[in-house]
Amino acid sequence: MRKIGICGSDVHYWVSGSIGPFVVKDPMLLGHECSGVVSKLGQGVTHLKVGDRVAIEPGVPCRRCELCKGGRYNLCPDVFFLATPPDSGALARYHVHAADFCYKLPDNVSFEEGALIEPLSVGIHACRRANVSMGKKVLVCGSGPIGLSAVVSARAMGASEVIVTDISEERLALARKMGATKSLTIATKDPAEAAQQVRDILGAMPDCAVEASGANFSVHMAIRALKPGSAFAVVGHGPNEIQVPIVEAIAHEIDIRGSFRYMNTWPAAIEMLTSGAINVKPMISHYFTLEQTLDAFEMAKSGKGVKVIIDCEKSAA
Repeated sequence: MRKIGICGSDVHYWVSGSIGPFVVKDPMLLGHECSGVVSKLGQGVTHLKVGDRVAIEPGVPCRRCELCKGGRYNLCPDVFFLATPPDSGALARYHVHAADFCYKLPDNVSFEEGALIEPLSVGIHACRRANVSMGKKVLVCGSGPIGLSAVVSARAMGASEVIVTDISEERLALARKMGATKSLTIATKDPAEAAQQVRDILGAMPDCAVEASGANFSVHMAIRALKPGSAFAVVGHGPNEIQVPIVEAIAHEIDIRGSFRYMNTWPAAIEMLTSGAINVKPMISHYFTLEQTLDAFEMAKSGKGVKVIIDCEKSAA
């Protein structure tokens, strides 16, 4: 293993011991945003060789069920997923993974970028679910790592405008640096008022939206802001149950779509990073060694960083 990014879910398992139905019952490693170097090959592996630099897709589906065979392998009920109970993660010196879910990295893509393909993939998949395409005006709710991933993905997919909302002006400044064309600092408690502010700042109704904050407020705001007939991808995990302005959604034929993890995104992400169409490096705020893992998690828990990276390589010293 080389680089591992700390995800909000890692912190949540560490602090709370569960996320919804996923409960930590036995000791387990965390870490699912990862890259490494191939040190040994299993029998029959031909697309990789020892020494190859790789990015790792953490979810390995069964490959046999109806969903897998239909191409929706991210919804496989029998998936092995790193750092999701009962499956252990990859925060270690060495990790064994399915070869067909390891993707070779070009020389100009760093190990840090390779690790960040995981959150980037969440953004790519969410943008696909939201029908982001050339020339569209996109609303992204939340400017954490997933919101930022949606911003860079939407711009790479040809969005002409991306407006981002958040309660933190500091996070919005980073979103603008990473490609958001407009932003709105949420100061009102009225989602309808915020929706109108989105339209006013954008000068139009958004063509599609990605909710990446997990806030019930943002769901209300986006549904009210969107152009009728739009797709709305909800990726942010907030409360298990929320209120939705369903009559407005029905009357405006807003397609509310769940967006869960990702599928077939690593090749596209690697191409985007290789060509320079996407730059995820500004998300990285802190570096720690494997021996400093506890400090790294404390930093991630504090919210002071955006993306905390752990270096798993043993020091030459």
